[in-house]
Amino acid sequence: MATYILRISCPDEKGLIYRITQILYQRQLNIVGNDEFVDAQRRYFFMRTEFAGTCQPEELRAQLQGALPAARIELGRPRRREVVVLATSESHCLGDLLLRHADGELQASIRAVVSNRPDLESLARRFELPFHCVPSEGMGRQDHEAALLGVIGGYAPEYLVLAKYMRILTPAFVGRFPHRIINIHHSFLPAFAGASPYRQAFARGVKIIGATAHFVDEQLDQGPIIAQSVIPVDHTHSAGDMAQAGRDVEKVVLARALKLVFEDRVFVSGNRTIIFD
Repeated sequence: MATYILRISCPDEKGLIYRITQILYQRQLNIVGNDEFVDAQRRYFFMRTEFAGTCQPEELRAQLQGALPAARIELGRPRRREVVVLATSESHCLGDLLLRHADGELQASIRAVVSNRPDLESLARRFELPFHCVPSEGMGRQDHEAALLGVIGGYAPEYLVLAKYMRILTPAFVGRFPHRIINIHHSFLPAFAGASPYRQAFARGVKIIGATAHFVDEQLDQGPIIAQSVIPVDHTHSAGDMAQAGRDVEKVVLARALKLVFEDRVFVSGNRTIIFD
């Protein structure tokens, strides 16, 4: 039997779960996993259901939409996502993703690696992936992003992953991929946003450092957070020590966030995320 993932979000009201599951039952579909949550502040309902059986997805979706006219309904089979990875010169996050991709661990197909510098070409080629260098020096931001889009557009990716891509993207660029650009930031947001977070953390004398994976929006490092983690540090750690330790956290957090997103476990609710793990 085929497995499907059903995602529903809508204003909260009584009887939603009953109406949804009744339709699945009537179609003799077997629910194998189910999560639901109500955002009390927004009075908004979120539900992720995995079910197995034989169905006509468009017919089922139309029936659910008729029963829930105000709902956003997504229905599909589990699948690998088409991804383009953007990086600059640091190799740890990109290398980790390429290893996971080669091992079949990443629920995605990495189509290409794109960078504004040539440093990581040999790493990408080692995994037999196309590498494109789109230099930014001497170019205005809009011209550079136009060249970037020219390369990315050829792959028609569903998601862009910023694996230490050290360029700030304009709102116009971000607007082309709403909630489809995922970034790893080397600090525990909202603390130490922007550049040099480990130097900021060292200067502040923090006792933990961390990393944050988030969707990119128009404001720098302010998009909805997907995953975070921290490790302890103390007064003996220099800013360089913190940066070195932080690299391991960054790899794990980014991989974790991608797994959640690619398995359709993340809903965006305003500037927050609802995650069914």
